[in-house]
Amino acid sequence: MDKHAQTGWLSKLVTRRSVLATSTVGLAVPAAMTLGTGASGVHTAQAQTGVVKKITMYVEDLPGGLLGYGLEPGKASIPGPLLEIYEGDTLEITLVNRTTQRVSIHPHGVDYSVESDGSPLNASFNGPGETRVYTWRSREMTSAGVGRLFTPGSAGYWHYHDHANGTDHGTGGLAKGLYGGLIVRRRGDALPVKTFVAVLNDTMINHKKAPNTPMFECNLGERVEWLAIGHANSLHTFHLHAHRWADNRTGYLEGPADPSAIIDIKDLNPGTSFGFQVIAGQGVGPGAWMYHCHVQSHSDTGMAGIFLVRNADGSMPPGAQEAIDRFHGHVHAAGPAVDVPPPASTEGHSHN
Repeated sequence: MDKHAQTGWLSKLVTRRSVLATSTVGLAVPAAMTLGTGASGVHTAQAQTGVVKKITMYVEDLPGGLLGYGLEPGKASIPGPLLEIYEGDTLEITLVNRTTQRVSIHPHGVDYSVESDGSPLNASFNGPGETRVYTWRSREMTSAGVGRLFTPGSAGYWHYHDHANGTDHGTGGLAKGLYGGLIVRRRGDALPVKTFVAVLNDTMINHKKAPNTPMFECNLGERVEWLAIGHANSLHTFHLHAHRWADNRTGYLEGPADPSAIIDIKDLNPGTSFGFQVIAGQGVGPGAWMYHCHVQSHSDTGMAGIFLVRNADGSMPPGAQEAIDRFHGHVHAAGPAVDVPPPASTEGHSHN
């Protein structure tokens, strides 16, 4: 274990998801009960600091030469499991490599030692068939000791990915699907009913092209959360039809004087991530709404999907099925093939 990790379990900790939530291709993450309910009836994140969460993750081969992370043997997916912790928690990941390739896991937004860096630079990776423990720590916002300044905590919409497959920068792993979402919540945050993870990787979303991209579903009026992640070499813009959010940590304004810009599209470049919450169909009603990259050549070649907002009772709204059928029948232009580099040697390091 990382020497900086806090030890001990709090056996009565209850979170929105039973362990750490998983997200498979095209499926949303279901919600569970929480401890906290605010004055408005909105469930909010409640946890105590100092909790160490221990999980086991598996790297496995997937059809088509792809790779995936999973929480159980035989359950690897693209993207990998959605991982959630609260500020102050420590996440201890036992990574089991069930492949014949070199792999690792590297996080954004949290604290870790060089041993848990997940990069060959620090000899932090899993060789073929090897098991290794990676420890990620998080912290709360603290006073900087200067006036009203504060040092940021770990709360945010982050991600993790391989950093060892193909090259010492994990270029092969990213091209093969070794990535997933990581959310660090601040206590008191409003919790969504569902979380949708959309990874824009080259000209694909979650390693799929339209019409095979995920269709994310919810009911009218539900609080839903989006986590958008960018990978590979292309610049993207993530656009969600008919919905908008505040360009800040949560997507909500914190009061009438909050200066955050209100947006419905945001740049998503390689290695970046952001998230937000919206009320599904608020002000616009149910329907089959599109989400897509607004780089025109990218959306034309299949970087688009459907955000299906059903009626409040779960039934299909008028016209939605017809819209879905049109989406599935639309012919997208051919895009460039994804170049998967060959595995690099674990000895030494060279850049092209």
